[in-house]
Amino acid sequence: MSEPDRRTRIVIMGAAGRDFHNFNVVYRDNPAVEVVAFTAAQVIGISGRRYPPALAGTLYPDGVPIVLEQELERLCRERRVDEVVFAYSDIAHAEVMHRASRVLAAGPDFVLLGPARTMLKASIPVIAVSAVRTGCGKSQTARWLSTLLRRHELRVSVIRHPMPYGDLEHQAVQRFTTRAELAAAHCTVEEREEYEPHLAVGNVVYAGVDYARILRQAETAADVILWDGGNNDFPFIRPDLHIVLVDPLRPGHETTHHPGETVLRMADVIVVAKTNAASAADVQRVTDTARKANPRAPVVRAASPIRLDNEQAVTGQRVLVVEDGPTTTHGGMPYGAGYVAATRAHAAAIVDPRPFAAPEIAAVFAEHPHLGAVLPAMGYTAGQLAALAQTINATPADVVVVATPIDLAALISVNKPLVRARYEFADTGEQGLAAVVEAYLERSGLACREQ
Repeated sequence: MSEPDRRTRIVIMGAAGRDFHNFNVVYRDNPAVEVVAFTAAQVIGISGRRYPPALAGTLYPDGVPIVLEQELERLCRERRVDEVVFAYSDIAHAEVMHRASRVLAAGPDFVLLGPARTMLKASIPVIAVSAVRTGCGKSQTARWLSTLLRRHELRVSVIRHPMPYGDLEHQAVQRFTTRAELAAAHCTVEEREEYEPHLAVGNVVYAGVDYARILRQAETAADVILWDGGNNDFPFIRPDLHIVLVDPLRPGHETTHHPGETVLRMADVIVVAKTNAASAADVQRVTDTARKANPRAPVVRAASPIRLDNEQAVTGQRVLVVEDGPTTTHGGMPYGAGYVAATRAHAAAIVDPRPFAAPEIAAVFAEHPHLGAVLPAMGYTAGQLAALAQTINATPADVVVVATPIDLAALISVNKPLVRARYEFADTGEQGLAAVVEAYLERSGLACREQ
């Protein structure tokens, strides 16, 4: 029997980021649809709660439940769902279609929302940084850009892709200027990895859940919005200049993941990052693929030089390497900058932490078998952060090389000296990214004539 007056029932598949944004801008105030649930994947601890009524709007006085993605088929059957909207990122194309097959077998349509329906329009210029995979170097590129923009006497608001893993209502609109504010907001290690380096160079960072409200607040304090994208998602805010990074340390990944291939094809300029660490053949391979996918965008090259705070403390020592978490987990990298830095410093040995991993960290290794002899800096929960400290303390190493962008020593107590590995963006050649950005600023009337 047909039900002409029934609202279209929708489930949004997500991971506490794009899913909430799509709901806010497309479905929240639409009386023709009913979002019956979000499903949760990728990040621990985000299921079993509700998207709160204060954010869900008047059509959802009880909020919207968030359930595990494993519940998808049951949910579709019991709630007679019409459409399932896929809304998370950094996932292989084949895996997207496996999820589509599950949905279609259960009966509903499988839907992907595009940039036209989900991007917000800013009242000031927007420069966006995206990438084809997690761990390409977006954050250091965004920090470098912020410094360039300030040289033109421009006020910059950094808006970061969401990571709302805590109290969603309290995280609706977040503004950070100090590390104390990060602590007060109970930011996870993963959030700190993205926010702390921006604060260290003097940037104000906005993030949260409701990006229309976030954008309105950020616009009032800036001349330019700098979108620092997360995972390999396309921006939530329509960019005037869209910079997209590809990674020659993962050649072939330029067109294998969603929505990384989308942002590559959208790009206004493509940056081949980490050219100092990759082979010339792989640099050329990703350059050729990028040009084929997006022939209208110029391709420039950049480096990501790595330095240790105290190289002598690493030379000849047994070293435990702690890497950036997302880069080495769902980013798919077996190791990162810390391993490279320790090896170049002639460490006597890289100590494998896996035999000494606390149960919560051992579960991470089991879920990501590609990982090498490095320890991902996991800290989505207090328990996971404690397990990270336990693993470091139990591993028989002389020194710990920490390549996470945060001050890990400020968060946990460990029984070994820590040496930080730092990595930044470096332009290469006269016609690099700086030249592209300077030309954009000139065209837009934003360039400072007094430089």
